[in-house]
Order: sequence, then structure tokens, then C-alpha cells
Amino acid sequence: MSDQQAGKVSNIFITAEAEAMPHSVTKVAALAGRGLEGDRYASGSGTWSSHPGGGRQVTLVAQEDLDAVASETGIRLRPAASRRNVLTAGLDLRMLVGKKFWIGRALCQGIRLCEPCSYLEEKTQPGVLNAFVHRAGLRADILLGGEIAIGDAVREVDAASLQEREARTRSA
Repeated sequence: MSDQQAGKVSNIFITAEAEAMPHSVTKVAALAGRGLEGDRYASGSGTWSSHPGGGRQVTLVAQEDLDAVASETGIRLRPAASRRNVLTAGLDLRMLVGKKFWIGRALCQGIRLCEPCSYLEEKTQPGVLNAFVHRAGLRADILLGGEIAIGDAVREVDAASLQEREARTRSA
């Protein structure tokens, strides 16, 4: 994926409490190995925090997937109601499974698709479980922390950008 194909951050959502509705912020610190500052998963208090496995540090969902489901099924899920942290535009998140990518200044690793579950359907509306199969986003880990802000690029890592970041880190 080249920079011309990079997506962007359209919104950012966090919540400190496990079952509370996430609220929008304009920027957030991504904490390596933990999650987004102020979010339930960074503090270990998320609904699934006690379950083993990666991919709970940051979650992403594509506006295009929310729009496609609304068009095809009539189910309109507000971005915050998706319970994902980062709303993207212009990028197929499925292409980032197993890959390293930048969200703003944070380096992340796509772990797996974030499939819908009965909990999401319970928190939103009937039909969400089936409508969002393979469209409910991406689960990722944060490898190198950094700020994420609305408007930032989301792009797959290339060797040059990773070397540039490492050089900046060494000189800081």
C-alpha cells in the first residue's frame, strides 16, 4: 500500500468504563503494549480485558463498512455505538490483518478482524450480529506509542517509514 492509498482517521472514541458509550476525542496518546490513554482497555477494565490474546489495545472500524451495512440492511450503527476506538475512511481494514501499520505517530500490528458478537448486538439493535460479519473492524496491538489525531493517515508500514521513525526515536 502506498501513501496515495492511505486512509485517514475520521474520529477517535474512548471510554474509561467497560459498558459506557465511548465518547469522541480529537486526539489521544497511543500507549505501546497497553492501549489508548483514557480507554478501558489501556487500564485493563474493558469487558474482555481478562481474556487471553492480543488485539485489544486499539480497534478500528471503517466508515465504508458502516455505510455498506446501512445501505444493504437498513441497520444504521453510529460510529461510537460500534464500540471501536478509531473510525477510518478510505481504507479496507481487512488488508491490514497480520501487517504493521501507522495510525498517526503510533506503530500498530493488525492482529485479527474484530467480528461482531452478541454483546455488540445487545448494546445496539437486533440484526447487528449477522449484518457486520467481516465488517466490524480490526483488532490491533500498539508496538510504538505516539499521538493519534483526527485527520491523521492510516497506512501500511514500508521499510523507509519504519527506519525514519527509529531514527527519530534514537535522536530524541
